[in-house]
Amino acid sequence: MRRSEVLAEESIVCLQKALNHLREIWELIGIPEDQRLQRTEVVKKHIKEEGETTILQLEKDLRTQVELMRKQKKERKQELKLLQEQDQELCEILCMPHYDIDSTSVPSLEELNQFRQHVATLRETKASRHEEFVNIKRQIILCMEELDHTPDTSFEKDVVCEDEDAFCLSLENIATLQKLLRQLEMRKSQNEAVCEGLRAQIRELWDRLQIPEEEREAVAMVMTGSKAKVRKALQLEVDRLEDLKMQNMKKVIEAIRVELARYWDQCFYSQEQRQAFAPYYAEDYTENLLQLHDAEIVQLRNYYEVHKELFEGVQKWEESWRLFLEFERKASDPSRFTNRGGNLLKEEKQRAKLQKMLPKLEEELKARIEMWEQEQSKTFVVNGQNFMEYVTEQWEMHRLEKERAKQERQLKNKKQTETEMLYGSAPRTPSKRRVLAPNTPGKVRKLNTTTMSNATANSSIRPVFGGTIYRSPVSRLPPSGSKPVVSSTCSGKKTPRAGRHGANKENLELNGSILSARTFKGFQI
Repeated sequence: MRRSEVLAEESIVCLQKALNHLREIWELIGIPEDQRLQRTEVVKKHIKEEGETTILQLEKDLRTQVELMRKQKKERKQELKLLQEQDQELCEILCMPHYDIDSTSVPSLEELNQFRQHVATLRETKASRHEEFVNIKRQIILCMEELDHTPDTSFEKDVVCEDEDAFCLSLENIATLQKLLRQLEMRKSQNEAVCEGLRAQIRELWDRLQIPEEEREAVAMVMTGSKAKVRKALQLEVDRLEDLKMQNMKKVIEAIRVELARYWDQCFYSQEQRQAFAPYYAEDYTENLLQLHDAEIVQLRNYYEVHKELFEGVQKWEESWRLFLEFERKASDPSRFTNRGGNLLKEEKQRAKLQKMLPKLEEELKARIEMWEQEQSKTFVVNGQNFMEYVTEQWEMHRLEKERAKQERQLKNKKQTETEMLYGSAPRTPSKRRVLAPNTPGKVRKLNTTTMSNATANSSIRPVFGGTIYRSPVSRLPPSGSKPVVSSTCSGKKTPRAGRHGANKENLELNGSILSARTFKGFQI
């Protein structure tokens, strides 16, 4: 065989080995089948290539590619190892299973990318849980300090005393943390409620016992907060005041009775309802009587608080109704027209506003009362009377009062008219006195009748200029024509006369002139 043929065969064998070695590398680094075909085509093209490329150059190129792939293999294995270490650390902190991947083979780019995303997700989970842990831990420490609570379980010690980074951030531990915080917050709320109840009890005893202000200020520092030492101090103050209460039984019971009366008023209790609590009127000031009063005030206070909104609505109606009646009274007062400050217009607007508002308020109260009666299965009463009946009764009494006042005015006007017809109207406003002209004969015209002596006993003359007319002292003939009766001189008093029904029938006709001051047929003008 020729030497050239031998070299050709050796080249073919060498190329075959190189291709086999490439396939092994591709297999190790996990190159997919489609990419292997593409790379084989590239090698094939290099072998068939024409030009100056020689077998040696081809071998060099292949060795370069092999070296590059070895480098990629090393980098991927290093990254895989690093990701596995990070995964292990995060999974231990989060108490989660490790990422499942074959560490003996070279991972593909896609596998490495998925592994990276998984580790990034673990980091985010760790950060979120760590933030939640720190926040819960801070609240737990505050609650423990507020309650003067020392960690007694191993879990509580791990939370409070151990390093934050060493705490296992598992879902179970986070749930246990949240449960512990809820328990502490509940104890804190209960403690606050107890302390607030003790404070309310202290204030109530202070008022009942009339404790001086300087003595109250001595315990002012424990009137806020709910720590264990504060609760203990409050309890001591309550005990002290309770002892004082037993020593001042009468004083305390009388203070409770004042409070009872106030709640009775606010709840619109009738006299019968108030008398139903017989201990209120007892005078044997014993501990048992005090307990009865305490129980009654607690029951009444709770009753008012439950129905406070309804009672306030009734109170608002009562106040609006009283104000409305006041405006109604002022509206019927004639002296209101002397107003000079604009109050009359304001009062009229307020009265009109109340007149519109009252029916709306009554409708709202009616709906509330009906709902209340359905819930309580009893009638809502105000001062022992059904409230809506009470409202209707108030409106009816108001209507009757207006009708009565109207009739009184009509009767008064009628009487005044009759009086004016009998005696003449008095001047309503003062006027300047006019100077009468001197006596001038022929200025007075005769009366419609023949002579003044023939006038009836009750005839009168209305003054022209607001002057006063006096009755004549001369004798007058009786209606029957009998002998005249001589009367006494004018004494300034009016004497009753018969036949007043026909008074003021004669009219004195003046011809636009002023009457002179002289005697005319027995009348002094």
